Amino acid sequence: METQRQKKIAGVIQKDLADILQRAATDGGMQGTIISVTKVSVTTDLSIARVHVSVFPNARGKELLEGMKAQQPMIKHALAQRTKNQLRRMPDLNFYLDDSLEYIDGIEKSLKKGENPIENPDLLPKRKKS
Repeated sequence: METQRQKKIAGVIQKDLADILQRAATDGGMQGTIISVTKVSVTTDLSIARVHVSVFPNARGKELLEGMKAQQPMIKHALAQRTKNQLRRMPDLNFYLDDSLEYIDGIEKSLKKGENPIENPDLLPKRKKS
């Protein structure tokens, strides 16, 4: 259960971090790449923030994630500069790739191709009876 304080800090980080990452991608010569921060969760001791990012186009996701991990101290510093009036201590940032949009897209494509398990139950894997 997240406390109100955790939610507030996560919201502040999410808003400012989205702006920082998008600006970094544009300045880094990656025009046409959209980076969005889909979720931020902060540990109870407020020392670590788990940042879930979604990247479009998906093909660049792994490359950008590695870049974010390598640049974590600089990103943390830029974020600390923006939030210095709101946060006393900046949590460490752990970046994760959020592939839920890709997953949803795959489901939609399957449904459009007529692979609807409701209409054709043979598409679903058989469950073992225990």
